[in-house]
Amino acid sequence: MTNAVALPNPTVGSLESYIQAVRALPVLTAEQESDYARRLRDEDDVDAARMLVMSHLRVVAHIARGYMGYGLQQADLIQEGNIGLMKAVKRFDPERGVRLVSFAIHWIKAEMHEFILRNWRMVRIATTKAQRKLFFNLRSMKQALGTLGPDEVKHIAKELGVKPEEVIEMETRINGGDVALEPVGDDEDNNYGPLTYLADPAAEPAQQLEHKQLEGLREHGLTKALDNLDERSRRIIQARWLAEDNARTLHDLAAEYGVSAERIRQIEQKAMQKMKSIIAAEAGETV
Repeated sequence: MTNAVALPNPTVGSLESYIQAVRALPVLTAEQESDYARRLRDEDDVDAARMLVMSHLRVVAHIARGYMGYGLQQADLIQEGNIGLMKAVKRFDPERGVRLVSFAIHWIKAEMHEFILRNWRMVRIATTKAQRKLFFNLRSMKQALGTLGPDEVKHIAKELGVKPEEVIEMETRINGGDVALEPVGDDEDNNYGPLTYLADPAAEPAQQLEHKQLEGLREHGLTKALDNLDERSRRIIQARWLAEDNARTLHDLAAEYGVSAERIRQIEQKAMQKMKSIIAAEAGETV
């Protein structure tokens, strides 16, 4: 989209008023959605993009409710999710036969996850890929409210490839109230519960292809970014962030290189900034 799409801002005024406003926006039919998507793709029609985004703002608000237990403002989560929605609209292909809502959920959640990782203080314990997977999946894998039982702890640990004690520690740290994933009551929002967003079985291959393409792009970008670092910087990044087990601390690496921990932190920060620029350029996006 060459021009910005003006959106209601959930951080200004009452959040409840914002949610009521987005619920009042019309829901597009499949035919309308395809027509707007083609106009955006073929004519770069910003008004068409706006209609696609506006009609799905209620979806973002609904998804944001599922992350309220992490202690972050719902308005901030919605705003980040709206960014993901706009990215999805930009990449949406109406010829795949997939509804935009099914395609957009991945992008919306990805932006919310990134926001949580940047801002939630307790997520710093999730330093490995397996721990991050545990962080975002523990709630949905619990079979009931309350404390996990020993058998359930073992099952979750096995499924996610972490130690049982890590499951217990993560559950202890994530002590916010569980949020129902399905709407409760008879209000209008029931029309947009999770079942509404399930893709048709025929749409699943397209969704999987999109996910594989995104993952491939990220992996290629990461490899290229690492290759552009000097040997010491690459070693620090790999030891600190890419080791599945036994990630090294700043002090470990400081002792290895005979410098201060602060110097290691500076090298790490500079390397991360360089990698971010390379990965963003590889993805065709601006940092």
